[in-house]
Amino acid sequence: MPTAIRLSAIASGFEAGTIGSWHKAVGDSVKKGEVLFDVETDKAVVEVEAEDSGVLGAIRIPAGSEAVPVNTVVGFLLQHGETAADIQDDDVVPAPSPPVDRIFASPLARRTAEQSGVDLSGVKGRGPNGRVLKADVEAAAGQATIPAASATSGGRDIPNSKIRKVIAQRLTAAKRDIPHFYLTIDCELDALLNIRQQLNEHYAKSGIKISVNDCVVKAVALALTDVPAANVSWSEDAIHQHGTVDISVAVATANGLITPIVRDADAKTLSAISQEMKKLAARAIAGKLKPDEFNGGGFSVSNLGMYGIKNFSAIINPPQSCILAVGAGEKRAVVRGDKVAIATVMSCTLSVDHRSVDGAVGAELLSAFKKYIERPALLLLSDA
Repeated sequence: MPTAIRLSAIASGFEAGTIGSWHKAVGDSVKKGEVLFDVETDKAVVEVEAEDSGVLGAIRIPAGSEAVPVNTVVGFLLQHGETAADIQDDDVVPAPSPPVDRIFASPLARRTAEQSGVDLSGVKGRGPNGRVLKADVEAAAGQATIPAASATSGGRDIPNSKIRKVIAQRLTAAKRDIPHFYLTIDCELDALLNIRQQLNEHYAKSGIKISVNDCVVKAVALALTDVPAANVSWSEDAIHQHGTVDISVAVATANGLITPIVRDADAKTLSAISQEMKKLAARAIAGKLKPDEFNGGGFSVSNLGMYGIKNFSAIINPPQSCILAVGAGEKRAVVRGDKVAIATVMSCTLSVDHRSVDGAVGAELLSAFKKYIERPALLLLSDA
């Protein structure tokens, strides 16, 4: 009997999504674990893998279909000796809303079109079976005339992506409903920069390059083990204290910020954190993060230091209780005893949810973080 391919619950709270594209055509052989199709969620494009091997016998929900409910049968796999005539559709969940334009386009092409304001219905695809590719959208964007804009700005409207809309909703609610307060601390970086240089020289042949941000993630993780009262999430019924130290790290993508998670960061070496963050950031930018790579996390880090930003205050990512905003390291005059010296100093601001974390706990956390940054040998204890 042909095997029904269903849209599973790919993340906690996931109820419906958009079928971005099919990676297999009807008649293609499919191996267990191969990517069958993409699902576009509010946060990322998720690749759905085949749970069985066989031949793709039918596609019931085409690419571009929106609001596809969980458990919908999207296609069928045929086993040895079976044909399309053996497929029974009695079991199929009623089809969702079909794609408005029936346009076959890659997820990347759709995101590019949203960002550039290009109407995909007018783009001729050069991909297989006329599929619209990113290059097709870019070519159309270069030829397109600027849409009529408001008389005051002379600009154009760029449609909001689904991810951008969700970011707007979540941040508006967070800023409105969470009683934020802010704590700032200055950390001297010279000792850390020296150890980082030595580590990168040591790892040069392996291609590993540890960043200051990798050190920040590790320092935050160790500080949370020292101050577990800050490793919490708020709910109306209870304050949940996390049993693991999972750090969400903000990554800028074309569609907005997303926060992939370094799990058990306190137990990982700097080199392991560095390699994991590079992979997560690359997958985030490509829109290929898996749900378990960005759902959850107990604490967030947002670093704008690479842009030269001295300090800033970030908005908390609920239900988390804290987010650390990291600024750039810069040469400053510091007083040591009765003398003035020059040091590389980094300002960090902790945004705190006062419902679940008190001021003293936040201050204790920043003090512990400063200890690990300014005594970086402590970051290496798990590297031995």
